[in-house]
This record gives sequence, structure tokens and C-alpha cells, in this order.
Amino acid sequence: MASSSGAITRERRRTPLAVTVSAWVAPLLVLTGFAFVAFVPVLIALTGALARARDGVVKAAATALAVSYAIPFAIWQARPDGAPSLSKDIHPGFIGLIVAASAALLITIHGVRRR
Repeated sequence: MASSSGAITRERRRTPLAVTVSAWVAPLLVLTGFAFVAFVPVLIALTGALARARDGVVKAAATALAVSYAIPFAIWQARPDGAPSLSKDIHPGFIGLIVAASAALLITIHGVRRR
């Protein structure tokens, strides 16, 4: 008899739940002014996707999210006259790029689950 439960079991889940949650939390932190703290979910999403995800598209999307976050972070660290906070120094274009990369990661995770 087939299972009537709509829940995805651990065996069927192809992408770790931590990657999905991190993909939601990272842009939320950047948009609310906690851009420096967002490195934690970005790092979790990257390492979780590279270590446990089976699909290469998910790995590429997680890498794109990490790179889109790493660029403004590196610029902020390299500037001698930078603001005291990454949230105050980050360009709005990079915020949009991080949100778009996170959305792409979530879409690829959802697409992998549907296949």
C-alpha cells in the first residue's frame, strides 16, 4: 500500500533541510540590516549543498549565493575607509543580487524535489 502522507521522508529528500532554511534566512538577514551575520546561513547553504546535495544545479546555485555574498564582504573588508557595518556599506545592487541568488537556490531545490 502506498503511503498517503504528503511529507517528504528523509530517504526521499535530496537536498538537506538546513540548505533550504539557510536559503530563506540569508536574504532575510541581509534585507533587515544584519548582513554580517548572514555569512552563517550562506556558509551552511554552501557546505550543505556541496557535501550532501545530489544535483549539480543545486550546488551551482549555492555557489552563486556564496559568491554574491563574498564579493561585497571582501570589498567591505578591503576598504580602509569603509563603514563600521557591512549593512551600511553594501551597495543595494549587491543586496538584490544576494536575494536573487537565494531565490534561484530555492527554485532549484524545489525543482529537484518535484522531479
